[in-house]
Amino acid sequence: MSSQLPQLNYKGHEKAKLTLHLFLQIIGKIRLMKTPRKNHWWYVTEYLDTNGFTTGPIPFNNGMDTFKITMNTQAHQLELESSEGKKDAFTLSNGLSVASFYQQLTDKLNAMGIEVNIKDKPYDLEVKDPFGTIEDYHHYDPEYTYTLWKIMLWVDGVFKEFSGRFYGKTCPVHLYWHSMDLAVTRFSGRKAPPMDPGARISDKDAYTHECISFGFWAGDNNMQEPAFYSYTYPSPDGLGSKELKPESAQWVVSNGSPMAILTYDSLRKAAKPREELLAFMESAYQAGAKQAGWDVGELSVPTLKEL
Repeated sequence: MSSQLPQLNYKGHEKAKLTLHLFLQIIGKIRLMKTPRKNHWWYVTEYLDTNGFTTGPIPFNNGMDTFKITMNTQAHQLELESSEGKKDAFTLSNGLSVASFYQQLTDKLNAMGIEVNIKDKPYDLEVKDPFGTIEDYHHYDPEYTYTLWKIMLWVDGVFKEFSGRFYGKTCPVHLYWHSMDLAVTRFSGRKAPPMDPGARISDKDAYTHECISFGFWAGDNNMQEPAFYSYTYPSPDGLGSKELKPESAQWVVSNGSPMAILTYDSLRKAAKPREELLAFMESAYQAGAKQAGWDVGELSVPTLKEL
């Protein structure tokens, strides 16, 4: 890929995106079941690496060993590797159904001595059938998947640079498989008001403390193009009236609260996309943090010259 950001469309790739999303949910649910709990669901996420999307090391055998699952988007294969030196893989190609992916993955893990026992249904998607029965989605697209991974790899680096400018608690840059968005979140250090008792347990654990989150996703039925976002939780009064950078960024209403949006296509057209993405994140952060009364100065990392 050249240094210019490549084109990425949601429209026309809906089935390819959903097939990939379902594959990543299966992998993510395995990590969820095998990894010890950590605050804010940080233990269930996936990551970008030099080969593709990966779980990183997952413990098994009472923690004496680890294994990892990697979707290699260059070789287009699903790869398994354990600390015992065991390796296995199978090919990812158009025509591979979600059911077949699930069966092959679980069979190979079992053969490596790794028991798989997950809740085998998609989470928060329009597809509701068990993974092992989903034959309608078999649209793995090598070019789309590779392009999305390369873009997310670039975004991962920008998010990490932005993350390093903040002294407060910050999550790793990671891929949430439930919504398939790459995200990084900053926390003020203060607890958020308790949620309604009827709220989902996933939301209750994610939003125990005040935060400002930033992310990138590849589009969905509501937002039919790839975009960057930022939101503040709890959302402070007046947030949606604050200035955003660059000029193409805008506030939209999402779940009743302002969300900052910068479309990927508009960023592609920028002369300096990295600088513009960092400016977008910084402007959204400043808007949310100041409106919510965060100690912005105390939470900012000084340059080495300022130390």
